[in-house]
Amino acid sequence: MANDANRNMDAAEKSNDAAMARSSDGPDDRAGQVGTCNVSVSKAGKPMYSDLDEPTLKEEKQDAMTLRTGSRNRSWTMSVTWSLMAVCMLLLSTCTTYVPVAGGDNFAYIYGKGAAAIRLQARVYHASENRSVIWYKLRTRDLLYRSEGGGPFRARVIIKYEAYPTIAGGTLLDSASTFVKDVSDTPKEDKDLIGSLDMRRGDQRSFMLKVTALDLNRDTETTVFIPVETGEPGHRQGFLPISERGIPLFDDNVPAGMRVRILCEQYAGRTLVAERIKAPGKLPTPVFAPAGEKPIVEVDDTYSVTVGEDGSFPFTADSTGLHYFRTDTSATEGYTLSTFNSTYPTVRTASDMVPPLRYITSLQEWNRMLTADDPRAEVEKFWTDAAGDRDRARAAIDAYYGRVESANRWFTSWTEGWRTDRGLVHIIFGTPSTIHKGSTGEVWIYGEETNLMSLTFTFDKREGPFSDNDLTLRRDPNFKGAWYRNVEAWRNGRVFQN
Repeated sequence: MANDANRNMDAAEKSNDAAMARSSDGPDDRAGQVGTCNVSVSKAGKPMYSDLDEPTLKEEKQDAMTLRTGSRNRSWTMSVTWSLMAVCMLLLSTCTTYVPVAGGDNFAYIYGKGAAAIRLQARVYHASENRSVIWYKLRTRDLLYRSEGGGPFRARVIIKYEAYPTIAGGTLLDSASTFVKDVSDTPKEDKDLIGSLDMRRGDQRSFMLKVTALDLNRDTETTVFIPVETGEPGHRQGFLPISERGIPLFDDNVPAGMRVRILCEQYAGRTLVAERIKAPGKLPTPVFAPAGEKPIVEVDDTYSVTVGEDGSFPFTADSTGLHYFRTDTSATEGYTLSTFNSTYPTVRTASDMVPPLRYITSLQEWNRMLTADDPRAEVEKFWTDAAGDRDRARAAIDAYYGRVESANRWFTSWTEGWRTDRGLVHIIFGTPSTIHKGSTGEVWIYGEETNLMSLTFTFDKREGPFSDNDLTLRRDPNFKGAWYRNVEAWRNGRVFQN
């Protein structure tokens, strides 16, 4: 695959350069260190999440523009250099090609199993009724930089998209690619590479978008899939959150106190209706117990925002919860921006650490941590009692809260990722051996796929106005034994991975 792509590089490198911006800070994934505790030795504890009635916790461009940067707080230093070459090759939809997009592919790497060599993030923004933009982000740490003849180090990546009717495949509707070339004197630095690809849409059909990043130096690739919806006016893909410097954000969660702008060029000059909604606080039931009722939508406030003539409006995350924007009160589609706390999706404080422990503690233990004068001390005591020594306690803390943070990044919907069904399973059971994705949901398999002893969880997509990432688990009483075995392993300080 890399050899075929290399034959097009001479032509690609004669194309117009694209703008590149740098910053000296670290990568922008809002990552932070897991909130580890200073632990001391004690002994073991017991029961677990068996009480089912748990309480609620009180940037139109012909060339791809790539921004080389890395900022934990999204502050940007705009020292422009010219080093990215870009070329777009459009395959007309009249060329009929049938390709299986996913089929039986194993997508476990998306959620960390045998982690992909390239971490790729992508999102679609409908700038107008007939034009969409695919924004993508790469991490320089994942790319192989090579030096020829003692010169600077260079990374070469192909970003390609393909559009199909569904995730199962079908007629190739459209495709295009761009060549990303980055130059660095320090190839081991960890920065973000952010760029875009224009996508022409000749009709208003919904389709599945396959976006692939291919590192030509290493001959490795990573793929993400994005359902592209058109739907009613006001659909969420018609909105794009951007930083104050105009850099796109790759999720729809804004930390408390952060100021951004919401780009929605289709609605320039219009007034939108907005609602502030309480984020659901209820936890999911264990995998073997009947699912609880769907959380009730509680509207705190209704207000309006005016979109500027530039097609954007400002937003400040001044309170936790959801902000739901619609073109008018009769619209059935809208855009949701969420704010949970200033550190989300990371776990940094005691108040971040206590709630997820509900999955492996009794109600009495959990309430004691919630109401303690020093919650951190109670959390430390729980883990040292469970592990029995300092090293095992630290390993268990890193593993457990690492999974909480992963769940927050992958599974956030209209509630925190760790509170979702997939978050629950991911934290307790780890990343499955196999994941199959379809238009209606996902299937997670722990163990060999053909082995009757393997554990299989099925998640169904739940349609709703606030998120397209909301999946619910098909619970089964037969999961009870596996649940308690894994919970007991955590309570004994053992990092458990099925």
